[in-house]
Amino acid sequence: MRREIGLFAVTSWGVGIILGAGIYVLVGEAAGIAGNSVWLSFIIGAMVASLTGLSYAELSSVFPRDAAEYVYVKIACGCEILSFMVGWLTILTGIISASTVALGFAGYFQGLFGFPRVLTALILIAVLSYINFLGIKESTRMNILFTLVEAAGLVLLVAIGLGSLGNVNLLEAPNGSSGILSAAALIFFAYLGFEDIVNIAEETKKPEKTIPKALILSVLITTFLYVLVALVSVSLVDWQTLGLSNAPLASAASQVLGENAFTVMSIIALFATSNTVLIMLVVGSRMIYGMAKEGAFPSILSRIDPKKETPRLAILVTMLVSIIFLFMGDLELVAALTSFGAFITFAFVNISLIYIRYRRAELERPFRAPLNIGKFPITGFLGLLTCIFLVSQFNTIVILSGSIFLLAGLVLYKLSKIIRSVQNS
Repeated sequence: MRREIGLFAVTSWGVGIILGAGIYVLVGEAAGIAGNSVWLSFIIGAMVASLTGLSYAELSSVFPRDAAEYVYVKIACGCEILSFMVGWLTILTGIISASTVALGFAGYFQGLFGFPRVLTALILIAVLSYINFLGIKESTRMNILFTLVEAAGLVLLVAIGLGSLGNVNLLEAPNGSSGILSAAALIFFAYLGFEDIVNIAEETKKPEKTIPKALILSVLITTFLYVLVALVSVSLVDWQTLGLSNAPLASAASQVLGENAFTVMSIIALFATSNTVLIMLVVGSRMIYGMAKEGAFPSILSRIDPKKETPRLAILVTMLVSIIFLFMGDLELVAALTSFGAFITFAFVNISLIYIRYRRAELERPFRAPLNIGKFPITGFLGLLTCIFLVSQFNTIVILSGSIFLLAGLVLYKLSKIIRSVQNS
């Protein structure tokens, strides 16, 4: 595939998927727990995300390939089935995220124009899949435009609320430090997606240097925006009201813009949600392509379109599976499963960093995670501990459902192995 995107474009991918739609809801729920100190929760959430982010940054500098998580685990432990399961979880959570957010887009679209929700989501996925097929350059241009719009929406809110800063005690925490930490655990979900840019490495210029820089810049830029939005939101609307609002940012903006705020924020949310869907479709297809190229999936899925130079069959599979998940009805449980799968994947990425530090110490590392005791990466170890803690916070239904997805991955692994054996014979 063509290496066509540089640091600005890759950082735009990272910022676009992190901003997504999460901030439009989570700031309200978090404020209801942490009070006016919710901005501290965003900083803590960023620090927790950065622990695993630094592991991704180092590993991506050493192994700049698509299907990144699969590659990291395979090199670290040499166990094909374990690396396959991690890759499967990455693909599945990405595709489910695309379906979930597409329905979110359709909800906003229905509220504005009255179109059927599932049909709107289906059309969105089909259109964005076609853009994905056209090429990484076309997808990147759309991503940059949509990222600028969704970032502009947050900047607009900050601009109209700056004059209100200082009207409240910004250190007020009704539930104390425990409330700030609980809100930080919730807010961590708003940072999910920073890791996905490692799966466009094969279309990135100088990926061993570009991907780590883009990872770090993405988290820094979004944290800066998140903290400003949190400060302004609790300054415009008291934290109790904010915590009860279904559209907290629209509620905050309405203090200045009036009734038009809901329409403006809904339109911006359309850009945010569609941007997230585009990125997840691109990442999911590249993950399938990368695993097929590594021999984990049938080789037919690694075929590149001769004209567009994109993995056409991997893109088609990603689109079809995303559409199937649209018809599952209430996706609240499925959305929780995406986070569950993400944390398991993060845990294995951190473990991989630790293993590779010792087993492949001779490898050149253009980027090296800071804070080390000899070869031992402290940030990777802390990232592993936080992932284990966050996985333990899910309820039994989510854990059991996640186990079913893992079992499905095991069946798929066996089927893929049979197909590969037939192809080779």
